[in-house]
Amino acid sequence: MSKKKLNTGGIVYSTNPDFRPENDEPEQVETLAPAQQQLRVKLDTKQRAGKVVTLVNGFVGKDEDLEKLGKELKTKCGTGGSAKDGQILIQGDYKDKVLKWLQDWGYKAK
Repeated sequence: MSKKKLNTGGIVYSTNPDFRPENDEPEQVETLAPAQQQLRVKLDTKQRAGKVVTLVNGFVGKDEDLEKLGKELKTKCGTGGSAKDGQILIQGDYKDKVLKWLQDWGYKAK
């Protein structure tokens, strides 16, 4: 028996001789140039036990580029955080610094 398994998405049997299972893999989105990015920088305390975090929303592109930008911002601020789902989270109140750095790097940030 072959160890290769087809991902059929839960389909066990089909009477259609031309049946092909669909791939549910997400499409890779190309990273937009910094001048075309519309980033929003804001402070947030919701669901964080009163702790303040700086959020950068609106990044469009590959996860690798998001991680790279997040790492650069965390390094500049000297603090921790995370980057996922098009959102960068930086621990602490660094709104003005992050906004300045993003604009210096050519991003459209508000």
